[in-house]
Amino acid sequence: MSDTVPEAGAQEEEPREPAYDPAAPAPLDVPRTPTGNADVDAALDRLADADHLATDGHLQVYEDVHRGLRDALTALDARPGPPAPPPSYGNRS
Repeated sequence: MSDTVPEAGAQEEEPREPAYDPAAPAPLDVPRTPTGNADVDAALDRLADADHLATDGHLQVYEDVHRGLRDALTALDARPGPPAPPPSYGNRS
C-alpha cells in the first residue's frame, strides 16, 4: 500500500455544495399532528417518502398510503363492539 502525499504547492479542493436546482425534489415540511392510531400514523408518515422522489414517483407512494388508510378503516369496521340495537319499527300495539 502506498500513501500519496500532495505535491508541494498543491491545494486541496474544498467540497462544493450542489448547485441549486429549483426543479429538484424538496420536502414540503408540512407539520402533521399524530392521530393516535398507529396504522394511520404509519401510513401518513409514508407520505414523507415522496419528498425525495421526482413527481413521477409520487403516484406509487400515494397509492400505498391510500391502501394503508383504507385498510385501517376496514379494520375499524371489523373490530367487535357492542351489538347493534334491534331496529325499531314504531310502536304497534
